[in-house]
Amino acid sequence: MPSEPLYIARDLRIAVGRLSRQLRRIYGQAQADDEPSFLELAVLLRVERTGPSSASALATSERVTAQAVSAALAGLRRRGLVDLTTDAGDRRRSRVEINDAGRLLLAARERLVGDRLTDVVTANFSATELESLAAAAPLLDRLADLL
Repeated sequence: MPSEPLYIARDLRIAVGRLSRQLRRIYGQAQADDEPSFLELAVLLRVERTGPSSASALATSERVTAQAVSAALAGLRRRGLVDLTTDAGDRRRSRVEINDAGRLLLAARERLVGDRLTDVVTANFSATELESLAAAAPLLDRLADLL
């Protein structure tokens, strides 16, 4: 019975929910008072990965409201981590771009959280388990896109 889709979905929901809460906790521990929030970092990472984007496209890709992305972008702009440019195809629209300061901050935060995650998986998972985790990562990313 555990390999039935219903049980797989349940177990995934529980495991990914716990992992998400723990990662948010780690991000929160590393966050100083005036550093970007979890959503701001997610938006910054999305812009770094996909390139310049509109606020509405960011809201869609992050599956949050336009208001939430607008607030996140305001915080990122206030901290000088992104720049706005005019969309060449539609001059009425703006596009968000990560700048050098944003890249530096993102690299530092990713290093901090990534180092913690690396330490945990290295110390607690076998080589075979690490291969399974590596194979699962793109599947989990695709699952997130499909939800």
